Amino acid sequence: MIVGIPIEVKDSEYRVAATPEGVRELTQAGHEVVVQSGAGDGSALPDDQFETAGAKILPTAADVFAAAEMILKVKEPVPEEFPLFRENLLLFTYLHLAASRELTEFLTERRVSAVAYETVQEDDGRLPLLAPMSEIAGRMAPHVGAACLERPRGGRGVLMGGAAGVAPARVVVLGAGMAGTNAAWIAAGMEAEVSIVYRNVERLRFVDQIQRGRVQTVMSSGLAVERLVIEADLVIGAVLIPGARAPKLVTERLVAAMRPGSVLVDISIDQGGCFATSRMTTHSHPTYIAHDVVHYCVGNMPGAVPRTSTYALTNVTLPYALAVANRGLEEAVRTDPALAAGVNVYDGHVTNPRVAEAHALPLTPLSTLIHGAA
Repeated sequence: MIVGIPIEVKDSEYRVAATPEGVRELTQAGHEVVVQSGAGDGSALPDDQFETAGAKILPTAADVFAAAEMILKVKEPVPEEFPLFRENLLLFTYLHLAASRELTEFLTERRVSAVAYETVQEDDGRLPLLAPMSEIAGRMAPHVGAACLERPRGGRGVLMGGAAGVAPARVVVLGAGMAGTNAAWIAAGMEAEVSIVYRNVERLRFVDQIQRGRVQTVMSSGLAVERLVIEADLVIGAVLIPGARAPKLVTERLVAAMRPGSVLVDISIDQGGCFATSRMTTHSHPTYIAHDVVHYCVGNMPGAVPRTSTYALTNVTLPYALAVANRGLEEAVRTDPALAAGVNVYDGHVTNPRVAEAHALPLTPLSTLIHGAA
């Protein structure tokens, strides 16, 4: 199979879909890899490292798309990339289709087969390809939140760890998955007063056992969220329903009731965001103020630390990319239920139930399109 890796074009997205080490694994398995010149520059991975690993360097994205049978990307395609796609091309990337009807309709109309990293799901519920980026975004969230709390950036002027005789910042984390727990642990390490809210008591018990009281665990309810958010200096939204739009846990009325200069960091923005006042921002313009509350809603947070993110991403995506390249998508999904769950669009049909539900589109189970699909 010919695997193509183009430059990411989303605002301030410096990651690349594979490292030279990943390229070497693909080429040693007998596949051809074409990489757009400069694709790895943002991650401090120059063209010559990809060439040494066996890749062919092509000058433009159009060249890469024209040559490739499978496109590996990091982020979902943006409209300027749409003309590059052709029928029967295979796309493997983060898609977040529940948040974009436009992209969903484009992929179905163009009959692109699209596999989403974020919905590849193991039998135990784990999301192996989402986990490393959730971990990184969670670890970043308290840092960006702390910066946004500074007065010159519109915040309340509160230091996360406080000072001798001065109370620390109050941080509330909504969600106790990979992103939420990492956010809570880093915030606690910054000596903030941290509460984490979740709906599963067993998960909260795990957090409590690990943190030994350093993080307050709270069972999720409407009243509990309201009480905590109103008193918070920083609220980090880290809720996820795989493949679906994020639930709006914080209403606009509740945002308006927060103290002026408080900060919201919405890690869930890729899936539509968990605050009613959230809208996608970029690294170039990361924040805005609504109801006197600073909102940080960057859709590709890990793109700011591309060296770390690119290696973490390749570590988990490469085995699946190899499986598809070695056996073809159809055979690969017949033998791997986790990968089958990642197929969101196939042959002009929406195959992920939550994407179909989000946009009121017809659902076609993958098993009816690929006989024997797991």
